[in-house]
Amino acid sequence: MEKVANLAKRRGFLFGGSDIYGGLQGTYDYGHYGALLKQRIKDAWLKANVQQMDNMVALDASILMHPKVWEASGHTANFSDALVDDRISKKRYRADHLIEEQLGMKVEGLSNEDLTKIFEENEIKTPEGKQADWTDVRSFNLMFKTHAGPIADDDAAIYLRPETAQGIFVDYKEVQATTRKKLPFGIAQIGKAFRNEITPGKFIFRLREFEQMEIEFFCKPDESKQWHEWWQKERMRWYVDVLGIDKKKLKLRPHTKDELSHYSAGTSDIDYEFPFGFSELEGIANRTDFDLKQHQEVSGKDLQYFDDASGKSFLPHVIEPSCGADRIVFAVLCDAYTEEPDEKGDVRTVLKLKPSIAPISAAILPLMKKPELTKLAGKVRDDLATDFMLDYDVTGSIGKRYRRQDEIGTPLCCTVDFDSLEDQAVTVRERDSQKQERVKIVELKDYLADKLS
Repeated sequence: MEKVANLAKRRGFLFGGSDIYGGLQGTYDYGHYGALLKQRIKDAWLKANVQQMDNMVALDASILMHPKVWEASGHTANFSDALVDDRISKKRYRADHLIEEQLGMKVEGLSNEDLTKIFEENEIKTPEGKQADWTDVRSFNLMFKTHAGPIADDDAAIYLRPETAQGIFVDYKEVQATTRKKLPFGIAQIGKAFRNEITPGKFIFRLREFEQMEIEFFCKPDESKQWHEWWQKERMRWYVDVLGIDKKKLKLRPHTKDELSHYSAGTSDIDYEFPFGFSELEGIANRTDFDLKQHQEVSGKDLQYFDDASGKSFLPHVIEPSCGADRIVFAVLCDAYTEEPDEKGDVRTVLKLKPSIAPISAAILPLMKKPELTKLAGKVRDDLATDFMLDYDVTGSIGKRYRRQDEIGTPLCCTVDFDSLEDQAVTVRERDSQKQERVKIVELKDYLADKLS
């Protein structure tokens, strides 16, 4: 993990949030290459789940919502983590994480009193391995609270959304009517969410500000089980076929009965083998009609779907595939990170990203900083920039520039040399094999399109 984090910072993928002021825990800024990589992943998700499916539509709901939304969904009362303090260090921790990591116990569903008893009966240390003097376990609501308007009182209290799902549920009836979709159909959304995590960490695995890619798929109640199974297979396929993640590092893990959320008729996680072990990339839940029923009851609005075929109205059941864009960026970086010896016995670091999601498609490299070479290289870059995301680099030896592009994950490098002035061709170097091929400049656009597809 340290190697991946160091590469990400050194090559401008990610920086600690507010770093010049000492940083803000649980926040990261995406640099040029990180922002491009994340956007590629989001575009690939949207393409697979909206563009290529005729029963899916898109939504971008507001981050700020009426506080009744969170009351109806149960977040106001129940969206909390178990918090425990160490009186010695004055630090706070997730009680469930400490128990699971040190005792190997699953504690889903246990009360704060049960968790406190476990702390009392076992010698649980801090994550740093130090002795602790623990307080009783208590609940800590994860929603960020703010105020709308000039007066900061309880009547003006609102929250930054902790998930994107509720925006879909609140808008589902209008989306269905305006897009004229019939069951089964889904609504896909990419957007920011905020959780006041007690212990953010593990690089960008757990953040306080993060981006979700979430689907709510509405179907008939008697079809929910088969759609739940279908989405599990489809989402696993996407990670392997579209992102190119190693299938051996992924596993589908069904939740046990004591792990299931109260609204769920079945949930499975897609776990990835991060450097610290298998952890969740995505959850795929059968949420039944819980959310629509809650919002119908609290809002007083009819959210039932009218089925033309049967002439009956009912609340659809919902399948929810939900993943975090930041965690996927992390998984993709871990999966692509490769160290291999070169011909000189040195270690070459390469991000072997699938070309379709690499932040840079091709680098244009003049062999030397000579006017005639930079002029031709600039023309090549201008001709290709409409179709490809490019990097133009003239600094350092060509070998060092190749290494920089390898670490960025650039699939192809196009070198303009003195022969290019005569034969109007460039040398194209392939990242993984390091093989080189001479390609005519007039044929370069088609060549790159073929290689990158």
